[in-house]
Amino acid sequence: MPKPHPANAPGNWYIDTRCTDCAAARTIAPGLIVERDGQSVFARQPQTPEEIRLAWRARLICPTASVRTAKSEEMPDGVFPEFMTDDVYRLGYNAESSYSAHSFLIRRKTGNAMVDSPRWTRSVVTQLEAWGGLGDILLTHYDDIADAARYAKHFGARVTIHKWDRERAPFADNLLEGREPIALGDDLLAIPVPGHTKGSVVYLYDRRCLFTGDSLAWDFEARDFTAHRVYCWYSWEEQTKSLAKLLDFPFSSVFAGHGGSKDLPPPEMHDRLSALIKRMANAASE
Repeated sequence: MPKPHPANAPGNWYIDTRCTDCAAARTIAPGLIVERDGQSVFARQPQTPEEIRLAWRARLICPTASVRTAKSEEMPDGVFPEFMTDDVYRLGYNAESSYSAHSFLIRRKTGNAMVDSPRWTRSVVTQLEAWGGLGDILLTHYDDIADAARYAKHFGARVTIHKWDRERAPFADNLLEGREPIALGDDLLAIPVPGHTKGSVVYLYDRRCLFTGDSLAWDFEARDFTAHRVYCWYSWEEQTKSLAKLLDFPFSSVFAGHGGSKDLPPPEMHDRLSALIKRMANAASE
């Protein structure tokens, strides 16, 4: 039977030793949940209503069900879907097959769009049905597909992925090609960003919300943007060039598959992204 990790703060909430250190719980509840001894643990017990909600989000998001309570506790309202900004929600229920990547929902007038996929769960299905179904599934790359095929079949949704990453998603029916941005609607732009994988794509919604998959994320500890060279499967040089292309597109929110999401004024977004690109270029030359 899995045991609580001893580094957890004493109290009802704990994370057990099945934790795979995927970091999803830490990005959903930064500061409340931290990394110690190679896994996530509670740095302190949740006290406020918001901290209790964060703990529940971590519990539902964990793909190994490692976030637990010693005694039962009632789940509050508003856990998932998690409101992020106008029209955008985090779905939760991360899938182990996607290395616990976050997935998001865009509520669009022309049809709801899911960015990457959670694990199949009735809670997500019920909410999507209440919100009018699902028109599109937008896959950022081949790592974070999870149960996209099952959601697509259930809702009759179109599935978009880049042709270069299609092998892991043979059910996809809308294949992107090349390296140039492709309009998927008046409010939605697919921007190929080869690097993490050859077929990595980011999606820009409403000229303000950028869904970055594994290409770009916010680091809560560094309080800045980061890209993960150790998890770059295709080309670090290409990823650096790809992120530089994003400087041409103003946006105010970044929603990452792995790592943190962040809202900032567009000029600060531009400056921080530019600084990251310089760090990446310097790292490549070392």
